[in-house]
Amino acid sequence: MSRHRPRGPRLPAWTATLTWKAAVFITVMCCALAALLGMLVHVSVTNQTVGQARERALDRLAEVTERYEAGDRLGYGAGVDPKGLPRPLRELALSGERGTMVAAHESRPTMWAAGPADGGRAIAVQVDYAQGARTIDGLDRAILGSSVLAIGATLLVGAFAVTRVTRRLHQTAQVARRISAGDLDARVNDPRTKGPARRQDEVAAVAGALDTMASSLQGKLLSEQRFTADVAHELRTPLTGLHAAAELLEPGRPTELVRDRVAALRTLTEDLLEISRLDARSERVDLDAHRLAPLAERVVRGCGEGVELVVVRDVCVETDRRRLERVLGNLVANALKHGRAPVVVTVDGPVVTVRDHGDGYPGYLVEHGPQRFRTEGTSKGHGLGLTIALGQAAVLGARLTFANAPDGGAVATLRLPFTETPGGDAAEGPESTT
Repeated sequence: MSRHRPRGPRLPAWTATLTWKAAVFITVMCCALAALLGMLVHVSVTNQTVGQARERALDRLAEVTERYEAGDRLGYGAGVDPKGLPRPLRELALSGERGTMVAAHESRPTMWAAGPADGGRAIAVQVDYAQGARTIDGLDRAILGSSVLAIGATLLVGAFAVTRVTRRLHQTAQVARRISAGDLDARVNDPRTKGPARRQDEVAAVAGALDTMASSLQGKLLSEQRFTADVAHELRTPLTGLHAAAELLEPGRPTELVRDRVAALRTLTEDLLEISRLDARSERVDLDAHRLAPLAERVVRGCGEGVELVVVRDVCVETDRRRLERVLGNLVANALKHGRAPVVVTVDGPVVTVRDHGDGYPGYLVEHGPQRFRTEGTSKGHGLGLTIALGQAAVLGARLTFANAPDGGAVATLRLPFTETPGGDAAEGPESTT
């Protein structure tokens, strides 16, 4: 049996920032330094003030003791066993020693000095210590005030310096996220990396390394894209001739095999050209208003039997019909090819889901998305259909996600950009089309 300790309250997200941590560190160090210096100054001044008052009290005690032995009048603030003499100091005097002690007398700080007298008594004098106490109190207030001002000024300067660094780090992180999202033209362009003779700090070194990595990555990707586009383009002409030649062959099994392989090569070439255009971001959308249910119904009918359409709520969306049909067609074709029937296409407002009842998507696809020329197991294909669907969805401004249903089967969800208009779209009850 395991016991889970209750976790304490979680700190807000902003407490994890470098600015906050630097502010806490600076504050703690300033407070510790101010406390240490203040304590040293306080102890030093207090010892000096008390020492001076003690010397005056002892000098006066010696003078009063001489008067007492001579039988003269002791004077103001002196006496034998005077009222208010602290008991520890009196006991010290009765033991035959002289000593001093600071104590309150009539609500005023007083420095007492006492020594032994005849008859088992103590002779003592008192010196006003109020001025010394006020000096120490004033010093403590000055130390506290100056410490607060010093901590505040240090925090302001430290926050300004740290904020400049964190702002540059945030900019670098933002550029890194843009690059990971596909914007290979994004650069930090830190001015400290421009001049070769200019000294660079650590943040500038990271920014420069990120820009260099992005440039290298962009060059390699552009080279691969050009290679793919050139290969696909060069293959179109011989494949067209090969297709025409295959049509002239006499009917038979060998002819069917040749035509089938030629058709597969032409499809692969067209897919590669489409991916090249998507990678080059040269696609342009032709937006128009379309009802989503009839558009999905055309896709379902074009895919043949084994596909069911369920309309929960139909809406009118601004989209490119050809590209949207391409996305849905690829999703349904992938479900029919790699999944198991029934394949269900559900339209629920601007959200379209395509689900099969097969073994589901591979783990890498759910976690990282489709990858071209990668398939799991013995499944046939090049992994380009879902890649094209994802790219065309991005062109439409839609979001395409992949997941596996808890009870089995792959689920692709397409969320189209949509703005609800009052009274513009009527809700429809569920209907099915096979």
